[in-house]
Amino acid sequence: MAALQARLMRHEVIPFVLYMVVLIAATGLIDAALHLLGIVWVGRYLGIPGTLLIIGSFGYSMRKRKLIQSGTPAGLLRWHEGLAWLGSLLILVHAGIHFSSILGWLAVGAMLINVGSGLTGKFLLGRSRSRLEAARLRMRESGLSASEMAERTYWDSLTFDAVKKWRLVHFPITLAFGVLAIAHIVAVFLFWGWA
Repeated sequence: MAALQARLMRHEVIPFVLYMVVLIAATGLIDAALHLLGIVWVGRYLGIPGTLLIIGSFGYSMRKRKLIQSGTPAGLLRWHEGLAWLGSLLILVHAGIHFSSILGWLAVGAMLINVGSGLTGKFLLGRSRSRLEAARLRMRESGLSASEMAERTYWDSLTFDAVKKWRLVHFPITLAFGVLAIAHIVAVFLFWGWA
C-alpha cells in the first residue's frame, strides 16, 4: 500500500503540482523581469498572444469533434496542453496584480480553474488507462482468454469509461472561462482610452 501511495505521489500528484507551481513561478519571474527592465507596459499587451494561443489550442477539441481532419489526436493533445499552458502564462503576466476590474479577475480565476481541471483530467485519465492496460497485460501473460479478460476487467473498464466522462466537467468550466474572457475583451474595447 505504501509503495502504491508513493507511486501515486511520484507519477500523478507531484507532476500536477509542478505544472501549477511552474506556471505561477514563471509568471512571477516574467513580471519581475518586466519591472526590472522598466517595460511593465509590455504585460498589458500579452493578453492578446495569450488569448490567440489558447484559441489555437482548440485544434484538439475540433479534431475530436471531427470539425477538422488534419493532425493526429495524440499530437494535437500535446499541442493543446502546451499552447493552453503557454497562453495561460501570458495571460497571467498580462493580469499581473495590476488591474482592478472584477471581470478580469473572474476571467483569470476561471482560467486557473480550467487549467487545474485540464491537468486533473490528464492525470486521472492517464492513471486509469495505465491501470487498465497493466491489468490486461498481467492477465494476457497468465494465459487468460479475451472473454475471461473482459469479464475480469469489466469494473475497471466501467471506471475508465466514467473517468473519460471527465470532459463533461471540463467543458462547462472552459465555457465559463470563455464567456468571462470575451466579456473582459469587450469591456476593454468599450472602455480603453484609445486616443
